[in-house]
Amino acid sequence: MRNPFIPRLLRVERVVIETADNNIKSFHLSFLMKEDEEAFSYLPGQFAELSVFGKGEAPFGMASSPTEPGLRFSVNKAGVVTTALHRLEEGEMVGVRGPLGRPYPIAELKGKNLVVVAGGFAFTTLRSLVKYILDTARDDFGRIDILYGVRNPGLFLYKEELEQWSKRDDLHLVLTIDREVEGWEGKVGLVPNVLKEIAPNPDNTYALVCGPPIMLKFTLPVLRELGFPPERTILSLEKRMKCGVGMCGRCNIGPKFVCRDGPVFTLAELAQLPDEGL
Repeated sequence: MRNPFIPRLLRVERVVIETADNNIKSFHLSFLMKEDEEAFSYLPGQFAELSVFGKGEAPFGMASSPTEPGLRFSVNKAGVVTTALHRLEEGEMVGVRGPLGRPYPIAELKGKNLVVVAGGFAFTTLRSLVKYILDTARDDFGRIDILYGVRNPGLFLYKEELEQWSKRDDLHLVLTIDREVEGWEGKVGLVPNVLKEIAPNPDNTYALVCGPPIMLKFTLPVLRELGFPPERTILSLEKRMKCGVGMCGRCNIGPKFVCRDGPVFTLAELAQLPDEGL
């Protein structure tokens, strides 16, 4: 059995600047060894520890879908490791430990309608889920609504893909920005307000939500008002983690570890845990 603390080696194949402020880059990685690629079997919602040798490692959700070759991570420059990642160029090496954590319950979601609600940088793992569904079993799911909000148009991730999704007739994509910007033709308003406006039907529907804490604080009450029960409201927690395997205790919420028991939880599961401002 492979030591979970030993990273696999990957090569940086492509680096994409995602946002106008240059703070978020996507790294497209390929495995150096075929056996490592075959062993790295994951599902949307899981994460991995991405390392820059000599600088350290940090946890990131996979932005890629298992249906795509290699791995993709979207990285927001915020600290030592993320700054080191942003300095990497094509052809350089990184380490990856994983896959880690609990994925989205895809089998449970089949046959249901889905409402995907994302804010800012947190769209990464939800992109993985939507891409996986579209690539593998779109007919196994009902209506798919996607609400994705950012502060201004330059902060949307995966712009080319969003443009492609907007033209599909098998999903409904709503993009919103916080305040009016000249030339913007989409929705204007905070995610909770736009969610209330579009009012998705909760019948036979799961809500999948990921975003900054302030967005979650005001979005979850809207979902409750619309009739989404806690057991059909699924969150992916963007909480600080360290080791990724439940050894260091940095991410525990009561008896649960976000890195091992999550990061995917239903609101009903979280209701049984101490309130830690999630």
